[in-house]
Amino acid sequence: MPFDWQPVWLTLKLATVTTLVLLLLGTPLAWWLARSRAWWKEAVGSLVALPLVLPPTVLGFYLLLLLGPEGPGGRLSQALGLGTLPFTFAGLVVGSVVYSLPFVVQPIRNAFEAMGERPLEVAATLRAGPLDRFLGVALPLARPGFLTGAVLGFAHTVGEFGVVLMIGGNIPGETKVLSVAIYDHVEALEWPQAHWYAGGMVLFSFAVVLAMYLLERRLRRVGS
Repeated sequence: MPFDWQPVWLTLKLATVTTLVLLLLGTPLAWWLARSRAWWKEAVGSLVALPLVLPPTVLGFYLLLLLGPEGPGGRLSQALGLGTLPFTFAGLVVGSVVYSLPFVVQPIRNAFEAMGERPLEVAATLRAGPLDRFLGVALPLARPGFLTGAVLGFAHTVGEFGVVLMIGGNIPGETKVLSVAIYDHVEALEWPQAHWYAGGMVLFSFAVVLAMYLLERRLRRVGS
């Protein structure tokens, strides 16, 4: 049986799109969590971190209800002419963004908090506006957090199973990602194909962990 690359490319596409969306949405959220003094910000932070402790199937089940034809998200998407999102690539992106959100937001939040108030205060004395301080000071100083968040978000999306299976199903070329393909081959007792996919994910995971260690070591040297 020839090797099927389609789940691999679909998984990489999903991880890339999800990481970009997470960086766009997670950056302002992380900034607010790091800077806000609202008493309820930790409730928001706990909500963001909820996927860390929730079983993926539970999260996928409620996303399925939320985005289904009778759910509020499904009704909104249908009213906008987008149809329903479950069992589509767009639905996979939504589920992946929710599931991987804490892996991107938390490192960026930590980086924003670690830089302290001093750099922003100095920039303010030089008449830098809020946007200039954010773009010219905060973002460069928080670069390690962005790199860590991007790597973790990408890798976590690649390894998803429960959420993508619940919200996307198993449609070849549309929602059948790598983790689902492994499950299919194991269920069919097709061990060689499962070994190829699973072995590739093991090597990928090792490369991600190694890259994280090397990146952290390099950044520590630059910082010192």
